[in-house]
Amino acid sequence: MNKRISKYSTATVIYAAFAIYLYQPHFRHFDRLDYLLPLNLCLAASGCYVLSRRWVAGFAGSFFAGAVYGFGPFILGLAKFHPTAGLLAATIPWLFCPAVFGPKFKWRWLRVPLSCLPFVAILLFFQTSAEFHLFAIPVQTRLNSADLAGLLVPLVAAKRNLTLIGFYHIPIAALIIGFSMLIAARRLGVIIIFSIGLILSFCNSLFNISPVIWLVIPVLCCSVLIGAGVQGLVSSGFADRKWVLATTVIMAACSVVTLLEAVKYTESFAGLGTGYAKLFTESTKIYLLGAIATGIIFFMARAKSHIHWLRLAILCSAMAVDIFLGARFIVDKIV
Repeated sequence: MNKRISKYSTATVIYAAFAIYLYQPHFRHFDRLDYLLPLNLCLAASGCYVLSRRWVAGFAGSFFAGAVYGFGPFILGLAKFHPTAGLLAATIPWLFCPAVFGPKFKWRWLRVPLSCLPFVAILLFFQTSAEFHLFAIPVQTRLNSADLAGLLVPLVAAKRNLTLIGFYHIPIAALIIGFSMLIAARRLGVIIIFSIGLILSFCNSLFNISPVIWLVIPVLCCSVLIGAGVQGLVSSGFADRKWVLATTVIMAACSVVTLLEAVKYTESFAGLGTGYAKLFTESTKIYLLGAIATGIIFFMARAKSHIHWLRLAILCSAMAVDIFLGARFIVDKIV
């Protein structure tokens, strides 16, 4: 128990320090409610960290699950709306905890109604805030096809002021492994919750709730899967080498696609696309870094090498650089 508390405290301190670092240059322009922004990040990240411990045994996996949720493009992107929108998103992982860590054995059926708590909280939040004429996210705000660009190039989406719906570049590798583990384990409950949240986020407004906020649920699910994927990559053996190779190929393909986009914008008329070209080039470099990291893990798995600390160092260093640079850019662009 003491070790768990120590790990949680360590993760929370790092999250808090990073949140303050991101917003500190903007504190002089903050109103009173704006100070919720760094608090939201820390609360969201620590909540996802706690939730992920149900499925992720290693500290590194849970730590990065929290980091990609709390400091991911979606949560950071909510800053362009009212600060309470981010606060709502930050509470969602905590509201799932009663269902995940609560009833066991003959009382397991209670997990079903408890899993509805986050959905009820979102409904009550929007109904209550409407009574006070507080619209944290405009009801007419919804996802469109242009926002899908954020799935591949979140920095470009931030520059275009689109709704940020994806993750950073290298965590996608862990997400691929995490999804394969989810399907193999047949976690039907997680799949259902993910699907409901995703469907609601693409529907028209229901009960005067902005469809965008429903995306917080699939984003949370994917963040936990990223944590599981980190653990899966670090622990992958000879039998898992095909999945690791497939992940490497996908990361390499993403680097090629973003490089081609960079070339296209470089050749645009009068150099108007230079700014976007630079961002696509940065994405190319990070995807290539991810391909190299997973490629090294593939060759280690193929050689039946079980130097887990080396795999962990390679993967976590690459993800940390990606999250650090990406979060810094998005915050400076939005705030």
